[in-house]
Amino acid sequence: MNPKPAAAFRFVLLFLFAVLHGVSLSAQKKNAGFELRIQKTVNPVHIDGNLDEPAWQAAQKTGPFYMVLPMDTSYARVKTIVRMTYDDHALYLAAECFEAMQGPYMVESMHRDWSFQKNDNFIFFMDPFEDQTSGFTFGANAAGGQWDGLMYEGGKVDLSWDNKWRSIVRNYKDRWVLELAIPFSTLRYKKGLTRWGINFSRNDLKTTEKSAWAPVPRQFPTASLAYTGVLVWDAPPPPPGPNVSIIPYVLGSAAKDYTNGQRVVYKTEAGGDAKIAVTSSLNLDLTVNPDFSQVDVDKQVIDLSRYELFYPERRQFFLENGDHFTNFSYPSIRPFFSRRIGLGVPIEFGARLSGKLDQNWRIGVMDVQTGRVDSIALPVQNFSVIALQRKIFARSNIGFIFINKQSLHYQPGKDTTQPVYTQYNRNMGVEFNLASSNNAWTGKELFLKSFSPGKRGDDYVQAGNLQYTDRHWIIGGEYEYTGSNYNAEVGYVPRQGYFKVNPAVSYLFLPGSGPVLSHGPQFNSTLYYNESFNITDNETVLTYLATFRNKATLDVVLMNDYVRLLAPFDPTNTGIDSLATGSRHLYNTIGADFVSKPQSIFTYDFSLRVGGYYDNGHKLTIVNDVGFRVQPYVSIAWSTTYTNLALPRPWGNTTFWLIGPRIDITMTNALFFTTYIQYNQQINNMNINSRLQWRYKPASDLFLVYTDNYVTTPFSAKNRGIVLKFNYWWNL
Repeated sequence: MNPKPAAAFRFVLLFLFAVLHGVSLSAQKKNAGFELRIQKTVNPVHIDGNLDEPAWQAAQKTGPFYMVLPMDTSYARVKTIVRMTYDDHALYLAAECFEAMQGPYMVESMHRDWSFQKNDNFIFFMDPFEDQTSGFTFGANAAGGQWDGLMYEGGKVDLSWDNKWRSIVRNYKDRWVLELAIPFSTLRYKKGLTRWGINFSRNDLKTTEKSAWAPVPRQFPTASLAYTGVLVWDAPPPPPGPNVSIIPYVLGSAAKDYTNGQRVVYKTEAGGDAKIAVTSSLNLDLTVNPDFSQVDVDKQVIDLSRYELFYPERRQFFLENGDHFTNFSYPSIRPFFSRRIGLGVPIEFGARLSGKLDQNWRIGVMDVQTGRVDSIALPVQNFSVIALQRKIFARSNIGFIFINKQSLHYQPGKDTTQPVYTQYNRNMGVEFNLASSNNAWTGKELFLKSFSPGKRGDDYVQAGNLQYTDRHWIIGGEYEYTGSNYNAEVGYVPRQGYFKVNPAVSYLFLPGSGPVLSHGPQFNSTLYYNESFNITDNETVLTYLATFRNKATLDVVLMNDYVRLLAPFDPTNTGIDSLATGSRHLYNTIGADFVSKPQSIFTYDFSLRVGGYYDNGHKLTIVNDVGFRVQPYVSIAWSTTYTNLALPRPWGNTTFWLIGPRIDITMTNALFFTTYIQYNQQINNMNINSRLQWRYKPASDLFLVYTDNYVTTPFSAKNRGIVLKFNYWWNL
């Protein structure tokens, strides 16, 4: 690689970090003047949606909320009143969400962790360290469906987090009321701190208004911790006390593999997790023989990529506090990707220590061991990760990560008839994450180094980005260099040996009236160079996006692609033939996307792309989703993807269909039934996945899961299975 371009980019980024943002990095918190005082109650609080207890009569009420959308220059039209109190065991909140217009509320269902944009809802965000970077979020939609998650990176939410708390929603003629209780043992917070960051957010679809108690500029989410107000305690919150939870499970299953003509295999398993609060802000998680049979199946796609596709992690053990491990670096350069652990391989045990050491230091330590698989001679392997993060300035931080994959009691190549596995692979990295006090400037600078037997030189990654955001402009740029010998066996790094540059700019017009809320152009260009700094890929995209006041969106897209293949590639990914290494391909694409307003019982969206393709071919892609709901009990979504490729021989004309409905039935906010059907013509498979979940107590569940896979031409069963799983959250 030519070192001069990388050095120039690095110098520019560091110069901008130091000069442009130096004044604002340590500025005072924006909404420090918004205070809600919370007092301890000696009277009982009953979670029933009736706010007639003395505790609520004595609690301070919030002032008027501020509108965030459609405009952020006035008070909210919909009235919301919030009160909070606490006792020795729990934190309590009551939110009265008044209606500004007649008509039914708008919700998807009573299922947990619903989509914010598609539900009338109330959510609040807590920053119990006042560091403006991490915290908790809780809330509910107007039908009582719960929402909870962990917050990270100053405003992002991990909804996979699941813990013990109670809530109820009661509907009245002019309002709906949310009342909830969160045990202190559920939270992590700094001992003795009497000022917590907090903000309350309301989404009302009938008026298409989003509002917040502490004002948030419209270009940022209401989850932005940089704009929280302050929850002022009358005394330090009580310590959570001993906090040890044991979560055992038992399951029974039956499975049959029709492809290989096997008999039905019956199996019973037991295992469990333990959660131990080392301190009020540091948690130890342990797992023995974990099972993940109840997790959602991956959503399939038509795969026409030259590189490995990314599928998100869905297993609970890896998700909770997972941002500290998995969000290091960039989506296209992940030194740690937990799906490399335990998929198709039994996990014997695992441990994770994660949380805050103090207001400035955050730690994450994980160790997982997988078992031996004799059929493929895979040895026992150990995976360990250490992540440290140090807060600097108002909201920025410096992070460090170390990842080790080790094959135990194994000598590569000793048995020449068996597959060969790496004896070890290690990665080490450091990064600086920039976040100015007003969230206008964000950025990153990072360095990664891998260590593998027989691979030396060009085994590192260097990358960085910088972005500025205000009411009208988003201006940013990113660069990446990944060496040809960089090796992250426990990561997701789909390509090596390149230098990437990615400038992007967009502008937003904000009309004062009319049906259009905002509109404007967006420009993005992604250029890849090889290590001799010769261009290999360039995708340039020009988009014009319009957002309507009813929250529908429409955009038109123009794209230009250039590719010089670095390896043979089948443009249909079906194995028919391959285009030659070094062949060059240039083509254009036009398209449009539309998403209907979320207030309707019937919703729909579509995406169209038409234009050129590899080898002077032609490509047409149509994606359509339609949804229908019977509030709040049934939500039906149907997805269709159609792709037509017109290519010269030997491929000719190729058509792929990907079709499937998803049906969600929520009898209550604790009893859910979901069925997911996917027909994928490209891989000749139809998948059925049905799951019944009964949350009979907070965080304790009974699951019944049925899965089925079929070959579609000719139609015949491939495999089939059913699992009954029971777990119980037991506090010691």
